[in-house]
Amino acid sequence: MYIIGLIIFGLLLATLYHRYYPVSDIPCIDISDERIKDMVVLDIRDYNETAEQSIANSLHIPYAYLKRHFSTIPSKSVHIIANDEIEKNLGIRFLRRHGFDVQSYSIIHCPCREGGNKRWNTVKKSKTA
Repeated sequence: MYIIGLIIFGLLLATLYHRYYPVSDIPCIDISDERIKDMVVLDIRDYNETAEQSIANSLHIPYAYLKRHFSTIPSKSVHIIANDEIEKNLGIRFLRRHGFDVQSYSIIHCPCREGGNKRWNTVKKSKTA
């Protein structure tokens, strides 16, 4: 019984690490930066989020569909556009596992773009409030 508990605990820790631990060595770059001109800009946000704020010249494949459509991504350097940290972590890890060279990322509701400089100021602004 003790071994089963350790196995379950280990799987839980691995899942939490994969989902929440930040991906290292990937810089956050603003969407308007000149460095992403030569990269494939991959928008992994949901369709609902993309409808609100569309990014020109980006390839839009939501994270939920990456397993099915990752073969349509050109094999160049990739810049990820995500909605939050979790989506970014999962997307970068998935693409790295499949051999893509992820160079940078952008988060749409980034605190530095909303006037703050605090790392944990990630509250999404509601349109109905």
